[in-house]
Amino acid sequence: MARAMFEYTLIILEKVSFDSTLFCKELHKALDRLLPFEIQELNIWLKKLYVMQPELKVCLPPHAT
Repeated sequence: MARAMFEYTLIILEKVSFDSTLFCKELHKALDRLLPFEIQELNIWLKKLYVMQPELKVCLPPHAT
């Protein structure tokens, strides 16, 4: 079940990546709901996304480097 939540989060983030405000909102919701190891995976995914869409870096989570 937890893995399904992670996959769903990625789908939602991809769908709202056209709007940085929506993306930030969904990213913060995801960070509240995901498990610690899933957040680590999400950070890896985000780094790849930020290369392709640097305008979304305004949503960079504080613990992501």
